[in-house]
Amino acid sequence: MGIGVRAGDVFRSFSGDRCQPRSMTTTRHVALKRLKANKVPEVTVYFWIIKVLCTTVGETAADYLNDTVGLGLTRTALVMGVLLVAALVWQFRLPAYAAGVYWVTVVLISIVGTLITDELTDGLGVALEVTTAVFAVVLAATFAAWYAAERTLSIHTILTVRRETFYWAAVLFTFALGTAAGDLVAERLDLGYPLSVVLFGALIAVVAGARYVLGLNAITAFWIAYILTRPLGASIGDYLSQAREDGGLGLGTTATSALFLVMICALVVYLTLSRRDRTPVEQA
Repeated sequence: MGIGVRAGDVFRSFSGDRCQPRSMTTTRHVALKRLKANKVPEVTVYFWIIKVLCTTVGETAADYLNDTVGLGLTRTALVMGVLLVAALVWQFRLPAYAAGVYWVTVVLISIVGTLITDELTDGLGVALEVTTAVFAVVLAATFAAWYAAERTLSIHTILTVRRETFYWAAVLFTFALGTAAGDLVAERLDLGYPLSVVLFGALIAVVAGARYVLGLNAITAFWIAYILTRPLGASIGDYLSQAREDGGLGLGTTATSALFLVMICALVVYLTLSRRDRTPVEQA
């Protein structure tokens, strides 16, 4: 007596589904699909406000620790580096985006990115032209490696450890590049803080116009704007904190850092409660 065996039956026998009807098997596989949540926030107006606030804190807090507290560039960089590693470990261990942890990490990475550039230029004497070019190349290489590995640079699907690693590496290098490029422009053009705010704000507006009017790729527009918010926030921070004789308002780094941290905390609490910046959960 011959017995016919189909390939599908053999496969189901190894998976433990041989005795179940096909419809039940399909239903079970769908039910067992693991839901994944994006690890980063949706890009809303709140995202950009907090991002600029974080870049401002990155500038003023670095100056506060370096000058006011007197730690110096190297010790400040080491302390902030340790805190950043701890925040990243916490962030990576979370199953989904959490506003508080995410934005603490951004604040710390903003400070560290600023300190990396300051250490190279002020501590080691590397020219701003060199640091700007190097960080631009490193950031481009990060994007190239990210795309080669994942075939996308979308921030809406940061669902795996590898994608999240590329994401945070890119964020770090945008802060370092933004610091170097911003300082280079400030030194070469000598615009002063108010005009620097206007300049970088106008550049971000141009990017927005290119996106919504000319159809610039959304991912490209996002990362260009992300880089430009660094010198914008730094210019705002310097304008508020620096002495009046130096072109600022004289609030000092302590008051400016505290003010912006309070604003960040208020917005993060709001987003935590409202969940307005969460990407919808999708099936893995």
